Amino acid sequence: MAEMRVTNSWSDELASLMDDDPVGFSSSTTFEVRRSVYAPPPPSVEEPVVVAEGEESLKEQAMGFLMAWCEILMELGRGCRDILRQNFLNEDSFLFRNFALPCAKVSKRLSFLNDFLPEDRDPFHAWSIVVFVFVLALAAISVDPNHDALTEVMKVRTHPPSARRILLPDGRNMSYYEQGVSAGRARFSLVAPHSLLSSRLAGIPGVKASLLEDYGVRLVTYDLPGFGESDPHPTRSLNSSATDMLHLANAANVTDKFWVLCHSSGCVHAWASLRYIPDRIAGAVMLAPMINPYEPGMVKDEMKRTWVKWLPKRKFMYILAHRFPKLLSFFYKKNFLPENHDQIDKQLYYSLGKKDEILIEEPEFEEFWQRDVEESVRQGSVQPFIEEVILQVSKWGFGIEELRVQRKCQTRSLLLWLKSMYSQAECELEGFPGLIHIWQGMDDRVVPPSMMEYIGRVLPEAIIHKLQNEGHFSYFFFCDECHSKIFSTVFGTPQGPIQEPQEEIAYEENTEDLIQQRTSDSDTA
Repeated sequence: MAEMRVTNSWSDELASLMDDDPVGFSSSTTFEVRRSVYAPPPPSVEEPVVVAEGEESLKEQAMGFLMAWCEILMELGRGCRDILRQNFLNEDSFLFRNFALPCAKVSKRLSFLNDFLPEDRDPFHAWSIVVFVFVLALAAISVDPNHDALTEVMKVRTHPPSARRILLPDGRNMSYYEQGVSAGRARFSLVAPHSLLSSRLAGIPGVKASLLEDYGVRLVTYDLPGFGESDPHPTRSLNSSATDMLHLANAANVTDKFWVLCHSSGCVHAWASLRYIPDRIAGAVMLAPMINPYEPGMVKDEMKRTWVKWLPKRKFMYILAHRFPKLLSFFYKKNFLPENHDQIDKQLYYSLGKKDEILIEEPEFEEFWQRDVEESVRQGSVQPFIEEVILQVSKWGFGIEELRVQRKCQTRSLLLWLKSMYSQAECELEGFPGLIHIWQGMDDRVVPPSMMEYIGRVLPEAIIHKLQNEGHFSYFFFCDECHSKIFSTVFGTPQGPIQEPQEEIAYEENTEDLIQQRTSDSDTA
């Protein structure tokens, strides 16, 4: 049998397998047909090459591949959604137990906004689109199309400490800087709080030492809490700001009444000093003074003309500070803790007038601004800037109209009322009795003139100097003529510093030397 299997060919074995064909074909026929299928065609016959109708092109294959991936991702998203619903959004989950009630309260408070939506729209989907568009718009306005890539980038540098410091009663350190004449020769003393993103180095930008000498002025500037080299204050308020100014004046040997000098948002602290320590203030010199943009005493027209001057970014920052202050840290890190220097209008979202635009391009201004910013952000914390803006837009605890001098009589109690029937009631003056000088540029778009008009309406005693064609910085920064006009208006004719009694001291010393010399001569004789 083995020999027979060896001698049989593969065709015989195949034919034997086909003997039991159920269809009834013969083995030879079946073999011939199958062999004809596998046999190559004769060389003389030329058959055309036919392309299968169902074959796909490369483009169709790529599209099919992408569609398949999209379906996979959609299924993955549905799976993740189901997992989140089952594990986090059910009633037993941590998120539901801790955030369901607060979210429901917020949703209920904001439900009135649904009235602005079309009736046939689902509020959830509609507000999702609104938030998405808002984020895109915020990203779009953050891109500066006019930015020149070839502009030289200046890095924010760190400088060694250089300020004089005093120890406050609560244990904090406050840094300050002095210009002008010494304390013993000062005819007038000026104390100046700085504005936002600034420091003690600001003072009067570009003031000449000779001008301070001619008028006998001593200028003391200081860092607000958390700025420059001053320690932060855990519970800042405008009352504590006025108290800090008072402690600084006492520590810096300012014995008489002093003048308060301020510019822009630094005037918030000047208003506080006029309200809380009026007995130590001789007067106020304010340039473009800032007030609360949400001041309830402003009429509708004043409020409208104030907000219309500001850029959308600045409006947005004030709204955040007023409504959602906890979100400020996210936005302020980029602006108030920069790695590179930028122009002041871009960094603080300022809209500037023509003179201001020319001024900020000057190399002298750029050098001053960069050094002032570097000192301001020395501590690397955004919290002081957040606190400063919140102080501006929150309730101050007093109104500017309260600075008006008025007589207040104590007749509230029944005993005092009966006493006033037989004698004159005890009355006392309230308010700030000193002079308040305000210089306001009519082309100022940072602190609009509408704020000055409100101050003049509620505080008619203030002396307002309207500056035509002047902006926010042009009349105060690096303007010798402007500084001279301000000093002459406030202090009158320059009289120089107070002369110390050095001649009498020298005469007494010479007299003592002469007596000692005569005594020694007599002993020798």
